[in-house]
Amino acid sequence: MPDFQPSVILYTADAMNQQGEAVLAQFPQAETLEIKQHNRLPELGMNHFKVKSDVLVLGKLKSQDIKWSGRSSDFIAPSLANGCFGACAYCYVDRHKKVNPITLFTNVDEIMATVDKHVMSQPWPKAANQTDPDYYTYDIGCNSDISLDYSLSDGVQQVLAFYRDHPRAKATFATKFVNRDMLDFDPKRKVRIRFSLLPPHVSKLVDVRTDSIEKRIAAINDFYDAGYEVHVNFSPVIVYGGKEWRNDYRELFRQLDSALRPEVREQLKCEVIFLTHNQGQHQANLAINPKAEELLWVPELQESKVSQYGGWNIRYDHQLKSKMIAVFERLVQDEIPWCQIRYIF
Repeated sequence: MPDFQPSVILYTADAMNQQGEAVLAQFPQAETLEIKQHNRLPELGMNHFKVKSDVLVLGKLKSQDIKWSGRSSDFIAPSLANGCFGACAYCYVDRHKKVNPITLFTNVDEIMATVDKHVMSQPWPKAANQTDPDYYTYDIGCNSDISLDYSLSDGVQQVLAFYRDHPRAKATFATKFVNRDMLDFDPKRKVRIRFSLLPPHVSKLVDVRTDSIEKRIAAINDFYDAGYEVHVNFSPVIVYGGKEWRNDYRELFRQLDSALRPEVREQLKCEVIFLTHNQGQHQANLAINPKAEELLWVPELQESKVSQYGGWNIRYDHQLKSKMIAVFERLVQDEIPWCQIRYIF
């Protein structure tokens, strides 16, 4: 976990509730500046990485739409935050902003009220599906990393407690960090943490400024012991070097197999997402992380796709990808047959 100590905090007036004031009080050394909109920042004179290290934004989340997912969760909850300390070369959140520091939304009570109203309007009992057999699951970290946000605002712990105590709802989020402060919270298996895993040498290149794969794997038993449901997220799967990527995943699976206790394996499932990349992000990475692009931008293996938001993306050619998926499924069956694949695409 990074020791995030922002030197500049930008805030909107409507973010200055009790929660916003508490965040400011944590960083008395930081320069503060009021802004009009949390998503339109002034010129900061900092590069991509410096902004992520030195700037924190406080805002109020106005649009609280809840979207259907059906993959990582039943629904995507309104964001608690946007942006991240990490600078992963493939991050879809970063591609939508010129600079993308951590932005915390302080109207947590409103967000929880929105989720409560939504879940209570769903049919009950819930029909079991691959997201969960009993509860409606809400992904609370699609635009940020909750493990980082947890140490910046007690609002995140309030949200985890909301899901833990709710009779119908359950929280889930993916992470690339190990925040051991979270082990002091008992979620009673009502919070699912999904550790993102890649072959370690690939992660060092593309998961910029995140915790190591070894550290993430080593934390799985501990988070299970603390009361979390723990899954893993093989995402993004990056294909490289002929059969080299297969051998690297085989070794990764063996690391996972040897690290986990039997009772942890029994409850652990995975999700698998092959890489989708973006032309604009590719151009930005050529300036800030060109070595990563040697793995991410491989036109001879990829095809173009216009996203639902109008972005120009590339993904693996659909005929090749079907073969890649079959290879991945066989590797899982050979090395970690106890790990159920919840979904793969």
